[in-house]
Amino acid sequence: MKQNKKSKSVRLTIRTLRAGWHDKDEVILHAAFQLLADFMEQESPDKHIDWSHDAVHRRAWKEIRDLYQWWTRKRPSRRTPLEIKKITKPPLRFEKVAGTEFRRMVTPDKTRYRAYYRALRQHTRLEQKWHIEDQRNLHRLINIREFLWT
Repeated sequence: MKQNKKSKSVRLTIRTLRAGWHDKDEVILHAAFQLLADFMEQESPDKHIDWSHDAVHRRAWKEIRDLYQWWTRKRPSRRTPLEIKKITKPPLRFEKVAGTEFRRMVTPDKTRYRAYYRALRQHTRLEQKWHIEDQRNLHRLINIREFLWT
């Protein structure tokens, strides 16, 4: 996080989001965890705070480390079945609607592209599971936010 000395504003660079549009629910998740990553990587809290002071601090430090590991190691390693190179994706085709100037999408043959549709269903289930995991870990981070200072 950088402070602009002229305008006295603070700028947070979110390294885990690509340039472009992102819905705010996604931005909130990435911004919160970017703050955690900055805390761990730039403030060296293990050198400035006595995390063994009491049980509360020990639990908080364990939670901070666990969340940091999840965000920097486990979450980025997520893979979806749609990333498998051998799966043939159906083409996106449109046909003219008779008597109009409109076109409609042609539904691909689900038998011919069975592997793709199976991977798509698995992908959908994984996305739901990952959403729940993201939400749970964001709540965990909020619960320990009072410890994110040096």
